[in-house]
Amino acid sequence: MEAKTRRRTRDPVATRAVILDAAANLLAKDGPEGVSLSAVAHLAAVNRGTAYQHFETREKLIEATIQWVSDKLFHAVFGDPETVGERQVEEVDVVSLTERLADFAMENPDICRVWLQQVLASPDPSQDPFWREYCGSLGRFAGTDLAEPGIDFEVYSVMNLAGVFFWPILARAHAADEAERRELSRRYSREILRLSMYGTMRAKAFPKVADLLAAHGVSPGG
Repeated sequence: MEAKTRRRTRDPVATRAVILDAAANLLAKDGPEGVSLSAVAHLAAVNRGTAYQHFETREKLIEATIQWVSDKLFHAVFGDPETVGERQVEEVDVVSLTERLADFAMENPDICRVWLQQVLASPDPSQDPFWREYCGSLGRFAGTDLAEPGIDFEVYSVMNLAGVFFWPILARAHAADEAERRELSRRYSREILRLSMYGTMRAKAFPKVADLLAAHGVSPGG
């Protein structure tokens, strides 16, 4: 019986994912300036024409890559975006959420930093799914009785995300093994939780600072 040669079935979805993964690696390594369709196609081991079929321009490729990273962040931290809308702020497991964010950042620090820079520099950061949910959830929390008064949730969002994405540099996470990285992640999440719960300064020891904050509606925690 004569053997038949089968043509390999093309999978556009898989090809797109491979291209985006390659683009994310280049973004993490060299920033947006180091990304080109030809370089990404070479790294992804696809024809340059194939890359152009999926992304007509370098700008569209970078935009799609940032969106791709945002989706990964969203799933890692919040879960399925189809069900996240059902979540009530009062029902959030704060410890688990903080640890999931720290774990993802510990494993993907470079691309997370690029993502944050690109999103914050965009005309409307709220268009990014992860930023919208992360900052928005802190805003919803700030409006409940669970929160201390006067929280600037947008500033807090930037401070926490910048911290969690830069901590792996100081911690030398690239030289750590899996168990060490997990402990480094836990160190960060514990300190963020401690700061959120207790802060760092005793109001009685810094009356001028307490007066300044009180003038802006921020009172010491009870």
